[in-house]
Amino acid sequence: MKKRYSEEQIIGILKEADSGIPIKDVCRQHNICMTSFYKWKNRFGGMTVSEAQKLKAFEADNAKLKRLVAEQALD
Repeated sequence: MKKRYSEEQIIGILKEADSGIPIKDVCRQHNICMTSFYKWKNRFGGMTVSEAQKLKAFEADNAKLKRLVAEQALD
């Protein structure tokens, strides 16, 4: 069982469901629970692969900045 999907794979799964395949069947086919599907839909719904990659880069930059601010606050 695969535990982690890339952004590209998640967007592909969401597009399958948008094409008219029932969500239950998509979840069964990719071996994911419906809760994960709806969390992904809230986060990545309507995005393209390039937008998801930009989001990931922004989140990484934000985490670095938060660490810097926390280190400065401790000094």
